[in-house]
Amino acid sequence: MNKEMQKLLKAINDKKNEVKSLVNDGKLDKAKAAKEELRELQEKFDLLFDLEDEERDGIEDKVAAGAAKVIGGEKEDKKNVVKAFVNIIKAGFLKTEPDEEDVKVYKDALTSTVQPDADEKGIGVTIPEDIRTEIIELRRSSDNLEQYVNVESVATKSGTRNIEADAESTPFDNVDEAADFPDMDEPEFRQIEYKVKKKGGILKMTAELLEDTAQNIMAYINKWIAKKTKATRNAMILKVLGEMTTGKEVVVSNLDSLKDIFNETLDPAIAATSIIITNQSGFNYLDKLKDEDGKYILQTDPTQKTKGKLLFGEYPIVKMSKKVLKSTPILDVDGQTVKGYKHPIFCGDLKEAITLFDRNVLTIDMNDKAAGLWEKDMTGIKVRDRFDVQPVDEDAVVKGEVTEMVQG
Repeated sequence: MNKEMQKLLKAINDKKNEVKSLVNDGKLDKAKAAKEELRELQEKFDLLFDLEDEERDGIEDKVAAGAAKVIGGEKEDKKNVVKAFVNIIKAGFLKTEPDEEDVKVYKDALTSTVQPDADEKGIGVTIPEDIRTEIIELRRSSDNLEQYVNVESVATKSGTRNIEADAESTPFDNVDEAADFPDMDEPEFRQIEYKVKKKGGILKMTAELLEDTAQNIMAYINKWIAKKTKATRNAMILKVLGEMTTGKEVVVSNLDSLKDIFNETLDPAIAATSIIITNQSGFNYLDKLKDEDGKYILQTDPTQKTKGKLLFGEYPIVKMSKKVLKSTPILDVDGQTVKGYKHPIFCGDLKEAITLFDRNVLTIDMNDKAAGLWEKDMTGIKVRDRFDVQPVDEDAVVKGEVTEMVQG
């Protein structure tokens, strides 16, 4: 992928976020216009991608037919970041010195200023930014919660941020020309501390896959990393959401109780940009709600191709798997028998409620010495991700609960 296509891919990602932000703000006309711009960007990317494939196929056909000679072909291949990166990983696995050209291409690709922490240098190989961008793109989906929270890139393992409480409702005072600033109440600040945590896992790969092309190897690895990092970040965000709302759950029993959350409990500024996060069971409850005329309350979001739903025509609904966002079982007095479940319905603006501090570093290395790998002729791909998730504004989210009793 050339630099122009990489820039286009970033522009596409940015435009997607813009569309979602406009939808969350209720600016549907602007969202539709931005979506049209997104479609044009995607078409331009697809055309360039097709041209690149055609040029590559044309050259390969000429070489095969003897109509063209490969001049420095092997060297040109090594300029590909993906090939260089995979070659360096293989060299580490084989315990051999990587090719100097591969090392040069790899180092040139490390354009990010964020590097592994000092006490972890030498552990794994940092994934270059353009490959990391592809991984981020692969994990984009409606149930990727990272896109709904505030994400802040950090260059250190730990730190603090000062957040002013009620900043939106505390105005500046009047100051006359050449006059001293008047005394006013000291603003209240909340100190948010973050400590980047290392998360990781091992992907078991067959020896045959390692003999495949660099692009195929990296595509296989990227898909796995995208799935695992999404699952890990989702789990951390849901854990913080649960901790923020423990003991403050609101019973949802009808439409009015939902209206109470958005009209009374949430601040109007928060409600205006709120979304709903629930699991399959919670969504099923919302999807069956009807108004006084017997019409279903949920409406199709006109800006979403995936037929996303809106509550009250305003609040987007994110539906999670019951395996990821679990319902709370209601147990009998014996503590063993399940009488029913409480299904979670989180309502609020997660960008105000939670911040994900992203170290922006993914590292990878290979090892065939892990238990069970050598006998099966397999290689372990060890991947490490570094981030932290912290609560910022507990009043920016409310956890509603729908009670469903088990029949029988």
